Amino acid sequence: MKRLTHWPQAVLGLAFNWGALLGWSAVGGTVDWSVCLPLYAGGVCWTLVYDSIYAHQDKLDDVQVGIRSTALLLGPREAFYLGVGLATLQLARVLYRTDFDNRPSCWKGFVGCGWAGFWIWMGAVGDYVMLLASAT
Repeated sequence: MKRLTHWPQAVLGLAFNWGALLGWSAVGGTVDWSVCLPLYAGGVCWTLVYDSIYAHQDKLDDVQVGIRSTALLLGPREAFYLGVGLATLQLARVLYRTDFDNRPSCWKGFVGCGWAGFWIWMGAVGDYVMLLASAT
C-alpha cells in the first residue's frame, strides 16, 4: 500500500480492527451496530495515530526508496491535525449525547459544538508554535 497511497496506516487500521466487528458478532450472535461501529471507528483512529507516529521513524528512508506514509503526508503539521481530530471526536460526542427531542439537550449540544472550534484553534496555535520553534 505504501507505493499506492499516503494512507497505508488507514488501510492497516481498517484491516487490523476488522476483528472488532467479527469478535462482537461471534460473541453476541449478531451485529449490534450501535456498539460495533464506534468500536471499529475508534480502533481505526487509534491505529492511524500510533502507526503514523511509528512511521515518523522511517521518514528519511521512505523518501529515499519512494514509498509513502501519513508521516510524509502530514509532515510537521501534526498539531493542527491533532486539533482537527479532537474536534471531530467532540462533534461525534455531541451528536451521540444530544436528545434531539429535548430543548435543553439541544442547547447543550449547540454549546458543545463550540468546543470543536476550540480544538481546531488549539491545533492551529500548536502548529504555529512548532513553526516558530523550528525557525530558531
